[in-house]
Amino acid sequence: MPSVRVHLATPPLDEAARQGRFGYGEPCPGHPGLAAPAMGDWAGRTLDEVAAADPEGIRRWLTDPDYAPPGGGEPVAALIARTGAHLAGLGPGRHHAVVAQAVVRAAVVAALELPAAAFWRLDVRPDTVTSLSGRAGRWNLLVGQPR
Repeated sequence: MPSVRVHLATPPLDEAARQGRFGYGEPCPGHPGLAAPAMGDWAGRTLDEVAAADPEGIRRWLTDPDYAPPGGGEPVAALIARTGAHLAGLGPGRHHAVVAQAVVRAAVVAALELPAAAFWRLDVRPDTVTSLSGRAGRWNLLVGQPR
């Protein structure tokens, strides 16, 4: 069976990321299943701003993978499932995508069949490449290469 290689690159920090603002579910050209998670009403706000307004929501989001941020946000478990389904559907060959750090976390959790709680234990640096390679649903991981 032919192999699949996926290179997930994280962009350098932009001004919004420097301020710690939640993303807006950015599209990923050619890889819609690898879009950043939708953050609902929290989009565009910093973690501190959301925590001040909704401390219980932040606590639940960080501890319950099935909790969705209000206003149409995507739960971590759904992000992991969506990302895993996209990886499973990739054809043989090399695939390159520039993705949010959360998508890299989700891809690693899905590919290595880790529990959803592992999502928050993975640190992904900006401007790096994480590579997954494999065949027949078995993935190998190469983490944190410089871009």
